[in-house]
Amino acid sequence: MPTAICPECDGGVYVDEEIEQGEMITCDECGEDLEVVNLDPIELNTYIDYELGENDDD
Repeated sequence: MPTAICPECDGGVYVDEEIEQGEMITCDECGEDLEVVNLDPIELNTYIDYELGENDDD
């Protein structure tokens, strides 16, 4: 199973081999919601809810 690095805590995140770009996953170590932004290599970004205007910096 492929792994990626959580941009929030630098922990390893297991990613399903059939995951698609734009899907959301959760880091098991810190609980951060992450968006798959690239597949080769697998890259994750923290998710910001733009529709509600919420983020962790508030």
